[in-house]
Amino acid sequence: MTHIAPVTSRPVEAEFLEHVGPEFLEHVDPEFFEQVGPEFFEQVGPDAYRATAATAGPWSASAQHGGPPSALAARDMERHEPDERMRLARVAVDILRPIPVDTVTLRTRTLRPGRRVALLETVMESGGQDVLYARGWRIGRTADLPVIAREGSVPAIPNSASVPVFPGGYMDGYLAAIDWRFVSGGFSQFGPSQAWGRPRIPLLAGEELTSMTRTLLLADSGGGVGMALDPRKYLFLNVDLTVVLQRDPVGEWLLLDALTTMGGNGTGMTETLLSDRDGVVGTGLQTQLVATA
Repeated sequence: MTHIAPVTSRPVEAEFLEHVGPEFLEHVDPEFFEQVGPEFFEQVGPDAYRATAATAGPWSASAQHGGPPSALAARDMERHEPDERMRLARVAVDILRPIPVDTVTLRTRTLRPGRRVALLETVMESGGQDVLYARGWRIGRTADLPVIAREGSVPAIPNSASVPVFPGGYMDGYLAAIDWRFVSGGFSQFGPSQAWGRPRIPLLAGEELTSMTRTLLLADSGGGVGMALDPRKYLFLNVDLTVVLQRDPVGEWLLLDALTTMGGNGTGMTETLLSDRDGVVGTGLQTQLVATA
């Protein structure tokens, strides 16, 4: 079984308030840390996990943001018949319906075994219904191959955290559980934006996030970071998320460089370039349902 290193203990609330200052408390419940708990999920059975309040997305306090369940599905893939000779390079998630802030169960199988490529599938269920499908490609590791990187510099991480604001949305869940640092744009501005992010709490207590689980946890926010419309007037929900990592990001920070375009017919698309401090590591792609609120 793959060894999971314990997460490093630190005073989350003290560090958080040091970064954001008292203005943050004007936007979220002061008892946020007591309400959301120390993790996104609590394991309650061999394949069962109870979602905490920290998973709640901006559209509803009773529905999960897509990031935590996507990361949980990838975690299950990584633990299924693990092979250190391969890495999980791509995960494609389809969100079938709103995922309740409640208990979910997972089942994972290998669809296509192989030594150089392998395809896995994870199905998430809640309340007797399938709520999420995820498929992931494992790619064999090969050393000493050329590195071909996208040119361009990566912006520095701002010193001050950005207060999460989603106009008309629910703020006391996932959005507040992530440390956001906007380089350009912002949650209350509409258009392309760049934002660094890192989770303030682990996916599960006592576990360090892997490269893919950390990326999925954050990358589903591309549609919010790069939102193109006012959420008080329009509904824009992503029905999927596909992340490809050509290399594993290093460190706890991930940069989301997000752009949303729409065709005027009910369909939108968010493209998110994903980077660590050393450069681009991959991309995220989301398909959006767009409608009037």
